[in-house]
Amino acid sequence: MYWFWDSTMILLIPAIALAIYAQSKVRGAYAKYSQVLSRRGMTGAQAARSMLDRNGMSDVNIEMAPGVLTDHYDPRGRVMRLSEGVYRSSSLAALGIAAHETGHAVQHNSGYYPLALRNGFVPVASFGSKAAFPLFLIGLIFHTGWMLDLGIILFAAAVAFHLVTLPVELNASRRAIRMLAGEGYLTDDEVEPARSVLNAAAWTYVAAAAMAVMQLLRMLMLRDRR
Repeated sequence: MYWFWDSTMILLIPAIALAIYAQSKVRGAYAKYSQVLSRRGMTGAQAARSMLDRNGMSDVNIEMAPGVLTDHYDPRGRVMRLSEGVYRSSSLAALGIAAHETGHAVQHNSGYYPLALRNGFVPVASFGSKAAFPLFLIGLIFHTGWMLDLGIILFAAAVAFHLVTLPVELNASRRAIRMLAGEGYLTDDEVEPARSVLNAAAWTYVAAAAMAVMQLLRMLMLRDRR
């Protein structure tokens, strides 16, 4: 039996298919609505700055980050980093993404517990995702039960991180839509396209969680066979 290909690989096929679908969906939505400019004409950076200030977070800085769709909020430095395509653009996609990251900043500022829980998982999940597979593979090769179990435990931490991430991301998107619609950044007919971009992005988190869960299940099945 090989780690990289055996009968348990069938568990991953639906998750892989979902990941491909999610990536296609988010790329398609972003490509489509990054070409549609908002009527108000604010860039992603300007909209984010306005939303942050309205929520009493004038101390949060906004920086431009390299890459495409590399947007994120860093709670440790209280910095929002927006990709150039979001920072400089006034498209519906850019405003949706900027508002989503602002949603994370608002979560952090208000002490939103699921975000704090996810942030607490980051060090353990990061180490676990890197160390779990080497340990598990060594355990498989040398028939070492404790190494198999340690690999499973470490990877379970990474799975927990993915599962906690889902409600955090969905909540940030809901906050984003409320700000965009309720505070006049987008007109009524512009809200749905922005929502489409955020919904498409949500599928990537669903796919990542599904892949992690299926991989953990696969590890458990291989452990039982040993």
